Amino acid sequence: MTGPLTGERARPGTAEAVRGGSALARRLGWLTGALLLGAVVLVATHRAEERALARLLREAQPFWLLGAAGLQVLTYVCAAAVWQRALVFRGDVARLRPLVPLGLAKLFTDQALPSAGISGTLLVVRGLERRGIPGPAAMAAMLTGLVAYYLGYLLATLAAVAILWRHGELGLVILLPAAALCVIAVAVPLAMLALRRQAVRRPPGWLERWPGMRDVTAYLREAPPASLFAPRLLAETALLQLAIFVLDALTLGATLRAVASPVAPSLVFASFVVASLVSTLAWVPGGIGTFEATCVALLHLHGVPVEAALAATLLLRGFSFWLPMLPGFALARREVGAAPARGARS
Repeated sequence: MTGPLTGERARPGTAEAVRGGSALARRLGWLTGALLLGAVVLVATHRAEERALARLLREAQPFWLLGAAGLQVLTYVCAAAVWQRALVFRGDVARLRPLVPLGLAKLFTDQALPSAGISGTLLVVRGLERRGIPGPAAMAAMLTGLVAYYLGYLLATLAAVAILWRHGELGLVILLPAAALCVIAVAVPLAMLALRRQAVRRPPGWLERWPGMRDVTAYLREAPPASLFAPRLLAETALLQLAIFVLDALTLGATLRAVASPVAPSLVFASFVVASLVSTLAWVPGGIGTFEATCVALLHLHGVPVEAALAATLLLRGFSFWLPMLPGFALARREVGAAPARGARS
């Protein structure tokens, strides 16, 4: 069928995946997140003075804000490095710089069109194909990145649990989401293996009805398994994914310093990871509201005033989520609308 991806004949299901599922579900998800975020701000400002919050945001130190912006740029470099390492491992030629914009495009697509990451994955595969990477190699790189992401997430979670246990702050409220993430981190590689076996034969009908899964299984059928789960490759890419969590936590540390409320780096890291866990499991687009509430609560537990914790968290989210959305939208449109390189599969 002819779709908006390239103007050419596209694989079945690709356009539907990029459009990303039910529009009503997306709107309800964003509305829920907005209401949660509003509730967090209202509760926090009720416990603190609104003037104090506004003053902290207005007087935030520019040096630390510039540092936070620079740290966020490095997160996209690390994300691109994950895909580059996976491509180079298979023998494909891939430069790092052209892959960095794909990280921004994927962020926008995953947040604007929630589909368990399928829409963003297919958009990046299209972007890699446009850069002359064969489809199976592009999908293999994305799947390696997906497995490495959960391995890196697992390492970050275990580190956060160890930090909180050392400070005597480990309870069921933290252990339950941490245990859920551990289960997911183990299940994802197993699911990839099972999905590939199904793809080699014939995927079940219910799986092909999932938006974009027909494309995923088609690519999986052609992707060599050795390039998906090579130990050395997974170790390198998992460490790069872990570096993204560290950079995000350092960004939070920079915004705390910008509002003159520094905290021990280990506690900042643990607070960020636990807030990320809660927002991941809450299944709200972008974790809006859930991340802010958890992060503010943990920072306040570690001695940060409520207004300073809220100001630092809002600044972090501005750098890591809201500001990248506009360039992410423009880059996503460019990747979706551009034609693939000669020799790449449409």
